[in-house]
Amino acid sequence: MITYNPERKTFKLDTLDSSYIFGLNEDGILLHYYYGKKLSEDAVAYLAVAEGATGTTARPHYAPGSGFSLDLVPQEYPTFGAGDHRACALRIRDPKGNPTTLIHYVSHEIYAGKPKLPGMPATFGDENEVMTLEVKTVDRLTGAEVTLFYSAFSDQSVITRHAVIKNASDVAFDIESAQSACVDYVTSDFDIITLYGHAVFERNVERTPLSHLSHSIASLRGSSSHNFNPFMAVVAHDATEQSGDAYGYNLVYSGNFKMDASVDGFSATRVLMGIHPDGFTWHLEPGEEFCTPEAVMVYTDGGIGEMSRIYHRFYLKHLMKSPWTMKKRPCLINNWEGTYMRFDEEKIVDIAKAAAECGVEMLVLDDGWFGKRNNDRCSLGDWVVFEEKLPHGMGHLSDRIHELGMKFGLWFEPEM
Repeated sequence: MITYNPERKTFKLDTLDSSYIFGLNEDGILLHYYYGKKLSEDAVAYLAVAEGATGTTARPHYAPGSGFSLDLVPQEYPTFGAGDHRACALRIRDPKGNPTTLIHYVSHEIYAGKPKLPGMPATFGDENEVMTLEVKTVDRLTGAEVTLFYSAFSDQSVITRHAVIKNASDVAFDIESAQSACVDYVTSDFDIITLYGHAVFERNVERTPLSHLSHSIASLRGSSSHNFNPFMAVVAHDATEQSGDAYGYNLVYSGNFKMDASVDGFSATRVLMGIHPDGFTWHLEPGEEFCTPEAVMVYTDGGIGEMSRIYHRFYLKHLMKSPWTMKKRPCLINNWEGTYMRFDEEKIVDIAKAAAECGVEMLVLDDGWFGKRNNDRCSLGDWVVFEEKLPHGMGHLSDRIHELGMKFGLWFEPEM
């Protein structure tokens, strides 16, 4: 459920077990108030609205009427060069070379369902499962219209976010950074969990206490890569697999990315995630739009294990589009560990026969069938059959394996 309170000028997004709250100040700046365990509507009135302070007033103790500074308040989508000296979510350079950007609220819309992301992979849900909030803002310096999208799922503790930047001016400008989401915390009493690795050593867990250093994971490889998975968890120091606060952040994106958790001098934490700004510039002519990738945010007080299970359940239901998503999947065998590149037709048929006798329904013929591929230093990309290994060709081998499948009553198709 998503609601707007016009008196407090606050938006409240409720999922199965979490709430996310932000609102507007008098100047139309989007300020972040809360993300965590699900709150009742009555509890929202007691939230401290962080209007900010000038000078050295310690955060988060803000005094009404003490002044306002973008550098001190938790924000929804911070911008570059307008007084907030922390990491920013959006930076646009105008035709004169000025990178200052500042967005103000214009309007909003709340509706059932969830829009598709143009040209991008994204999660989905029907009108009974998800509601979406669109918050339209404008950068008065460049004329950019920036629409922030929030989708809250009622059957999962999940909120998804992305942004669309439109050039509504009559001159072109360049986007130099456009992040998918930002979340500000008024504390740094967390650990962060990231997943690092390399080929055949993927997704190793690293857990590190937050400190007054910037903690970043990124890829500039043209893909998200197995060096760093586009995932970061922010968890309580005492969080275990079974209990404790855990916030998960994941990008549905396979290109260059950056995820950053930075702590400022007041020990407040800012989490940013999106396309890596290094090497990124997107030129927008008048009327053109740019859409950021989708960020998927999870909160639970059930520990790191429950956070992981929420992602599993959510992606199975709201991201996977395979007909096998909720079904028992066919069993396959891959010849790689059995033969590596040392095989011929008869060896593959023997493997297929033994597998078919066990009820295995598919054979994957792995590396070594093409070019002159006997080692990993040649022939990659030479997609012609290696006739010394398969003298009768791939079709002949396929027919023999298919006959085995028919013999044992299996729909047994080789995957080529």
